[in-house]
Amino acid sequence: MHLVWDIMVESGQISVTDYVRLTSTECARIFNIYPRKGAILPGSDADIIILNPNSSFEISAKSHHSRLDTNIYEGRRGKGNIEVTIAGGRVVWENNELKVAPGTGRYIKMPPFSYVFDGVDKKDAIYLNSLQAPVKRPKTSS
Repeated sequence: MHLVWDIMVESGQISVTDYVRLTSTECARIFNIYPRKGAILPGSDADIIILNPNSSFEISAKSHHSRLDTNIYEGRRGKGNIEVTIAGGRVVWENNELKVAPGTGRYIKMPPFSYVFDGVDKKDAIYLNSLQAPVKRPKTSS
């Protein structure tokens, strides 16, 4: 998330409001889990990050939280660092330290076909029609 801040907000390509929308609400909508995620509403999980826009970062495989020993962004520096993450009402990230034990997360069912798929049938029909070829498929009886 700090990379999106640095690349998009710091450069003026998107606003702070767009950053929040793109990194929370829209992600949740794409994964079809909005409003459980991506919103601060009654009944929502309301996971929250606190980003310091003046803090700087440098990405390194030595300091990232992964079992990989490489990072494609190795050495990249930028502005805007996540200082605190709150999930389920608990601080789970602070002072560059993950504060959760293995097994404390929970599975969130993500139903298929979010709004991203709206209109696919219409686009398919337009494309097939543009071919101007006999591509009609016979209906099978069931």
